[in-house]
This record gives sequence, C-alpha cells and structure tokens, in this order.
Amino acid sequence: MNTIIIALGSNLDNPAEQVRRAAKCIADLPEVKHFQLSPLYRTTPVGYTDQPDFINAVAVAHTDTSAEKLLILLQKIEQQFGRVRTFRNAPRTLDLDIIDFNHINIQTDNLELPHPRAHLRGFVMVPLAQIAPDYAIGEHGTAAQLAVKLGNDGMERLN
Repeated sequence: MNTIIIALGSNLDNPAEQVRRAAKCIADLPEVKHFQLSPLYRTTPVGYTDQPDFINAVAVAHTDTSAEKLLILLQKIEQQFGRVRTFRNAPRTLDLDIIDFNHINIQTDNLELPHPRAHLRGFVMVPLAQIAPDYAIGEHGTAAQLAVKLGNDGMERLN
C-alpha cells in the first residue's frame, strides 16, 4: 500500500461544504483506503490575494493505484465540483493536490512529487501536522517541524 497525502481547498460556493463533500468523494473511491481528514482551516489566499479566503484541509490515506491514476481520479472529482482553471492561484470551487505519494520522487509534465511548494505552505503543513506530525516531506523535515517553522498566520481552525 502506498501512503498518500492530499491537500483539499476551496474558496467558492460554500467552501467548507465543498471540502467536506470532496473528502467524502475521495474516501469513497475504491482505490483509496484508511482515509483520514485533518481539521478544516480558514486561510488567507497566497499568490493572487484579491479573492475570498480559502477553506483548506489535508488527508492521509493509502492506495494500491499509481500516482498518475490517482491524479486522474482527483481531477475528475474537481471537474464534478465545477473546477475551472483560469489562471494560477485563481478562485476555485475545489483544488485537490497530491502532496506526497509514498515518498517517491516523480517529475512528469502533469505531476511533480513531492509537491514542490508544499513545504512552504502553512495551510498544508499545519493541517498535516494535526494528523501525521512525523510524516516527512522530501528532505525539508516532518510536517510538525515545518508547521512550527511556517506558523499559522492567516489561518483559523474551524470547528
């Protein structure tokens, strides 16, 4: 079984509900086992900042499928939720990113793992540290170490 880390985010059309529904869709995939979702966080946008706050969460799960097939499954879920790709960091109904896939390094036209910027993003590392504090992200450190380093400015944990 491959351990997978998936980041979930939304800032359009009731984002907390979008993230919760998407988490259920992922957990219900036959290829995904032992799905665990972090708490949800309200976070300020990164990059393009003239947009609503995001709701973010991170999931840890296991799969027997490949990273490429998992990416296709996640992109289908994004499409079902009305994801439109207009420009980088644009507002979106749903964003699903594979952050890590069993500590494997992958670089293709469609997929780079571990995620090249995850270790720089509190909105990924803080939720991940809640459910898998000892999970290492590349050579950057564990989720807990990175969460402490990055801090939680601009983040609010939701109930």
